[in-house]
Amino acid sequence: MRTVLGNIQMSLSLVQSRALLGLEAAPVTVEVHLANGLPSFTLVGLADVEVKEARERVRCAIQNAGLEFPTNKRITVNLAPADLPKDSGRLDLPIALGILAASGQVDGARLAEYEFAGELSLSGHLRPVRGTLAMALTLLGKSESIKLVLPPGSAEEAALVPGVAVYCAQHLLDVVRHFAPAGVEVADAQDAGRDSGWCRMEPTIAAAAREFADLADVKGQSGAKRALEIAAAGGHSLLLVGPPGSGKSMLAQRFAGLLPDMSHEEALQSAAIQSLSGRFRMEHWGCRPTCAPHHSASAVALVGGGSPPRPGEISLAHHGVLFLDEFPEFSRAALEALREPLETGTITIARAARRSEFPARFQLIAAMNPCPCGYLGSAAHRCQCSLEQINRYRNRLSGPLMDRIDLHVEVPNLPAQDLLSAPAGESTEAIRARCLQARTLALSRQGKANQALVGQEIDQFASLDAACTQFLRTAAQRLGWSSRGTHRTLKIARTIADLAGSESITLAHAAEAMQYRHTTAPVPG
Repeated sequence: MRTVLGNIQMSLSLVQSRALLGLEAAPVTVEVHLANGLPSFTLVGLADVEVKEARERVRCAIQNAGLEFPTNKRITVNLAPADLPKDSGRLDLPIALGILAASGQVDGARLAEYEFAGELSLSGHLRPVRGTLAMALTLLGKSESIKLVLPPGSAEEAALVPGVAVYCAQHLLDVVRHFAPAGVEVADAQDAGRDSGWCRMEPTIAAAAREFADLADVKGQSGAKRALEIAAAGGHSLLLVGPPGSGKSMLAQRFAGLLPDMSHEEALQSAAIQSLSGRFRMEHWGCRPTCAPHHSASAVALVGGGSPPRPGEISLAHHGVLFLDEFPEFSRAALEALREPLETGTITIARAARRSEFPARFQLIAAMNPCPCGYLGSAAHRCQCSLEQINRYRNRLSGPLMDRIDLHVEVPNLPAQDLLSAPAGESTEAIRARCLQARTLALSRQGKANQALVGQEIDQFASLDAACTQFLRTAAQRLGWSSRGTHRTLKIARTIADLAGSESITLAHAAEAMQYRHTTAPVPG
């Protein structure tokens, strides 16, 4: 009886891993059971196609590594919990270790303190997988001490999270050697002289060099540059309206250089989303992302979706810049999907079976032409558009969406003589210094950027004197501002006052803020 129980325990193994569900890394237990019977390899537990294909990868990797694959056994692999979807090849390594532990080639008891993820090549080498930074963030702050074992390229990402023990393994044999039963030597069938690929990863965080195009390249356009400065200082969204070739794209591409450096927490959050999509690069650590999707992008590509849900461009631009050129050319569904994230800083992807929430606190910089042909109001070109065409073009942008964009700025074409004779503009570094000073003032006063003020915080930190209050009340009535528009004007005025180093908002600050709340309204017939 003891022998039978011993064989049962020997034939069952448990290996811990994690599956990605949005930004959450849910725990997965890989249960492997070997039994007598007709040889088979069964994989259960709501596995996607990529996971089911692991059977062939695992079989070839174990055999090519010179290890014993139990071809005469009935192999059952269960991925628990059964109702959690599993995708990608991240479970290859845990499944292989489960088979080796169940067959006695690996000490299964020592695996309990570790979590594993990695895709196996047919030769046994480990390939990187996406989302390992999310795995490490999930382990951060947990009471139990869990160690991660990851492939090269993924281990470096996970090691960026402080306080999490991360080990790198280049080959399946490197892992097997580390967890081999006492007194058992594991030989390399392919290269007997190969050094061990097992090592403890230490965080190697190097400050990324800021490389941004200089605003000095843009001649003239002092009004648009002023709007960029206000947007960077207060975290406001911005819409640039002007004819083709006026410099809208040049201004938008240089905006990220005005923003402050990312904090370590912000860098981790941004990198985790990039890792989830397989876009993270170590050389981009700490750099604010700038996403510029083409106007043919769908609503799902912009805000996220799919099954399982994946982050969209607005989440990939978290703590960075989302630049939408040719703003009205995006589909109506894609544009309307921006409304909630602009307010809340998050996007919730709800499906019949799953619900995922992704962060999406980005700064929107949008650019558009004043009409379909682009030359409405231009002195050098005659506009060919009818009033109906112009109104149809502008009506692609709904009132609620336009109301959520803080700054609306016109970018006119410069005459050729002014463009050729104008000196270089003010540099990015000089403008950025003022933006940082204003943002530091706001953070010391209220702990957040002015754009993030809500409710009573607006009354407390953006209060007006009697003259300013009367001025904005009259402006709101004449221009038909909504309550949201009025509050956004107050926050813009607060940013302008911070740039001026003023503790209170004066009439001049309120008047300048009012100029940036013009909307692209339909042209009256």
